Amino acid sequence: MNVQNLLKRALDREFLNAEEGVYLFENAKTSELMFVGNALRQYHQPNNIVSWIIDRNTNTTNVCIANCKFCNFYRRPGHEESYITDIETYKTKIDELFEYGGEQLLLQGGHHPDLGLKYYCDTFRELKSLYPTLKLHALGPPEIAHISKLEGMSHFDVLSALKESGLDSLPGAGAEILNDRVRRLISKGKCGGAEWLDVMRAAHQVGLTTSATMMFGHIETNYERMEHLVWLREVQEEKPEGAKGFLAFIPWPFMDEDTILKRLKRARNSCTGDEYVRMIAMSRIMLPNVVNIQASWLTVGKKIAQVCLHAGANDFGSIMIEENVVSAAGAAFRFTAQGIQDAIKEAGFEPKLRNQEYEYRKVPEHIKQQELDKENMIVD
Repeated sequence: MNVQNLLKRALDREFLNAEEGVYLFENAKTSELMFVGNALRQYHQPNNIVSWIIDRNTNTTNVCIANCKFCNFYRRPGHEESYITDIETYKTKIDELFEYGGEQLLLQGGHHPDLGLKYYCDTFRELKSLYPTLKLHALGPPEIAHISKLEGMSHFDVLSALKESGLDSLPGAGAEILNDRVRRLISKGKCGGAEWLDVMRAAHQVGLTTSATMMFGHIETNYERMEHLVWLREVQEEKPEGAKGFLAFIPWPFMDEDTILKRLKRARNSCTGDEYVRMIAMSRIMLPNVVNIQASWLTVGKKIAQVCLHAGANDFGSIMIEENVVSAAGAAFRFTAQGIQDAIKEAGFEPKLRNQEYEYRKVPEHIKQQELDKENMIVD
């Protein structure tokens, strides 16, 4: 294999296999990967725009039986700190979301053994009846797989019922690394990689917009990272004609603070800023059929995320009005609406507010700025 040949093929938007991706990742210079990643970004987004979104990440429940070794958020059934969010709490949170200028609720939770399809359908219907303009970007493939098992239903039928009840789009949550060697060690209670991909196939058949993710930098190999990207690319190629499929890909490094993985000395976050920038570029290279790549400022901070905008990323994500899972493992960065726009401008781009369909929307004239707890949050 030859680096220059692989880079040329990547610029031509050829599908590199996992072995070729590993060779490129391990042998190309960061500047070379950034150049190609940026060129591919310009192919998909031939403008100087970087998008961002205002949404709120709220949890349906913290009860979970998946026992992921990287998660500090979950509580076992019956734990004194366990909860199921009630409608009045949702109303307070959604009212605040609208005050901040947002319109989307990212709604996720754990694998609760007693919450089946009826609970989620009833919740979605009630929220949409109270807030008709609210967009529900909710659940994820592991939760869909869990509900399907509880109900004895197919992924397609579960997703169809949820869509009819108000689900607008399906996040790419719970992908971690799709190889089952890794999943058995860090998230044994979640669906396997093949089922995660099958849920996304069903979502595309139902007509739901989806995103895809990768949490890397723990026990996986470079080959398993590239394999993950190849599998996502294959599912994207299979989507029905007219379906949007994966509208975005979001990679982020494993956050290890107080996690079981770190306590057992099985893994710790060793991802450097340079490695993250390289992974953003490789995401562009390995996923030439995915239009949007998001930089995870929440986990890497402002400066590294800004560099990523020159390596293939065209989206800066959300101001994160509320986020509990990754933050519980050590992610401490925060942005206000003004701060995220300023960061994009500082990097040399034009910020544009978007929705989950990656359609631009006007920034509301009056946005309540997020109040920051100076003791617990870092603004970088």
